Amino acid sequence: MNFDVTDLKLLQFLQEDAKQTNKELSNRLNLSVTAVYERIRKLEREGVISQYVALVAKTKVSKSFVAFCHIKLVQHTQENIMKFEQEVANLEEISECYHISGDYDYLLKVMVQDMEGFREFMVKKLTSINHIGSTHSMFVINEVKHTTAIMI
Repeated sequence: MNFDVTDLKLLQFLQEDAKQTNKELSNRLNLSVTAVYERIRKLEREGVISQYVALVAKTKVSKSFVAFCHIKLVQHTQENIMKFEQEVANLEEISECYHISGDYDYLLKVMVQDMEGFREFMVKKLTSINHIGSTHSMFVINEVKHTTAIMI
């Protein structure tokens, strides 16, 4: 899809605050409300905008302990990969999972209440997945930058 300058601005404004009304956006973009509505619908139809979400403060919901786990699978068969990905997708503590290159096969972002919660997650859930050969975990000391916006 080709974006014009207005599309790019619209995407930027929506990433900053998706609760803005079409009227507010039309004022910022110097367009009619109908034009803004049609552009948003087109971006949604084309899959550029996939969903709208509320960003929740981790500290307010007792999920401020963040860990990144490197995972190495025992074997790289299609069956093991598929099973691992299915099982990981069902673990609520994992907010992100990436199949990566390098020494490890996957990188997981885990959010729990505290170190005790992380230990419980590791012992009772993650290590019970059969296809895992080894894990390596790192804990966040301070969040320096966090954004969901994609610069375009």
